[in-house]
Amino acid sequence: MILSAQDLTGPEPLSADICIVGAGAAGIALALALGDAGRDVLLVEAGGTRHDAAVQDAYRGTVTDPALHPPLDEYRERRLGGSTTIWGGRCMPLDPIDFEPRNWIPESGWPIGPEALAPYYPKANALCEAGAFDYRADTALRPGARPMIAGFRGTHFSTDRLERFSCPTDFGTRYRDRLAASPRIRLLLDAAVADIRLDPDGTWVEALDLHRRDGTPIAVSARQFVLCAGGLETARLLLASRTVHPNGIGNHHDVLGRYYMSHLAGTIGSFAPAGGRDAVWHGYDVAEDGTYCRRRLALAENAQRAHRIGNFVARLHHPRIADPSHGTGPLSALMLGKALVPRRYRARLADDDGDAGLGRLLHHALNVARQPLAVARFATTMLVGRRFATRKYPSVVVVPRNGRYSLDFHAEQQPNRDSRVYLGTDRDAWGMPRLVADWRHAPGDIETVRVALALLAEDLERSGCGRFTYDPDSVAAEVMRYGAYPGHHIGTARMGTDPRTSMVDGDGRVHGIANLHLAGAAVFPTSSQANPTLTAVALALRLADRLAAA
Repeated sequence: MILSAQDLTGPEPLSADICIVGAGAAGIALALALGDAGRDVLLVEAGGTRHDAAVQDAYRGTVTDPALHPPLDEYRERRLGGSTTIWGGRCMPLDPIDFEPRNWIPESGWPIGPEALAPYYPKANALCEAGAFDYRADTALRPGARPMIAGFRGTHFSTDRLERFSCPTDFGTRYRDRLAASPRIRLLLDAAVADIRLDPDGTWVEALDLHRRDGTPIAVSARQFVLCAGGLETARLLLASRTVHPNGIGNHHDVLGRYYMSHLAGTIGSFAPAGGRDAVWHGYDVAEDGTYCRRRLALAENAQRAHRIGNFVARLHHPRIADPSHGTGPLSALMLGKALVPRRYRARLADDDGDAGLGRLLHHALNVARQPLAVARFATTMLVGRRFATRKYPSVVVVPRNGRYSLDFHAEQQPNRDSRVYLGTDRDAWGMPRLVADWRHAPGDIETVRVALALLAEDLERSGCGRFTYDPDSVAAEVMRYGAYPGHHIGTARMGTDPRTSMVDGDGRVHGIANLHLAGAAVFPTSSQANPTLTAVALALRLADRLAAA
């Protein structure tokens, strides 16, 4: 059943066995699993079924350094489906080393190991519509698939690891009918949490106080409550509920909102394959199940240990689009038409030198004129493969005309207590304090990228398959070019065994509060190299089993 809070009449409170806040990937996955297990579920969502600027405004906040972090109301959505309504669909599991305490990475280590998520990853993969849970090229791809780099034999890196791509699946659209048809699930839209009401001892959630759009209240009682509101909003809801705990719920040791992580990403250097363009395949493969997959250069666990750095992956990439010296018509067409590119991707088309000079624009136009057929093929692929296809072609992949590839990297960010979100003095239309994001990186983050790039250059040269050249002195600037990777809000309510350094236990239960659980990337103690959605869904499914059995 799907209801809007605006249609409810009277002050009578709602009740359920389990109340879930947030109808994004984790919340919907959790609700479906609990409904299938026979539990009475109330799934509460602050937004409606579509983007609404007035509702979205509640996510607006303050960023201490706008050069390093996007505005807080971008890259996440306050509506049914949450951020899956705008995500790119990249899926991959965490690596075993990501769960380990690593003495070279401060405050690393999960209270659970990879075996805890192993039964749930395949189910999460299915919900994300990313095909089979198979992330190895030799078993997932069709026979005869081309190697990523011909002749590559890495000591520190491998090319046999995959990333898979969801449709990308909008969980709100895809699972709305299942939510509506379930006799065990009620989905309540347009209901924003105003307060998490605790008992006088502060050890039990008695009710949620919700606000309709017009500000009138609704109370919800339940046996168990779960917050699945995303890494930023989950922290805000807990910080703002201060009636019993003045510093926010469960925040006895000033942990809540701290250890805020994302990922570090950038594009750097130039790889010239020894065998020319035919020796490289940097595009997408299609698995036997029809899923788009892409190989990546993955840093081996033994290399991470030996060199005491974090996790790191890289992909071969086209040259920087803004520089027309690449001579590639499709890339120049993108640059000339960047006004049509969604805003969240447009920053990648800019360059430090500026990109609007007449000389550069003429050079881009000349590139397009020289390769009209290539531009037409590219436009057709993007139009048919992205605009009209149910399973969309994941991203721009262009073979550079000059045969030189740049390196697109994605690296782990270390936990950092000083990187945080906290409440500001401004309030949204519902009276909730707005967030302030003070995202920070640490020297170890730069060191991970610096060392990994050097090891990759060494592997490529030793294999005799080409040379990767870059300016080592530019690494720090490149890592910070875009700052926090947009949309990956990780670690603000981390899990662990010690309440002095964590918010929840290994099952996602808030320390000291028996009936309040958290799910999603907020609870990750470390960020890994992997995009967080798949693991967030797997954790939610694991929590569903525990709540269903309680």
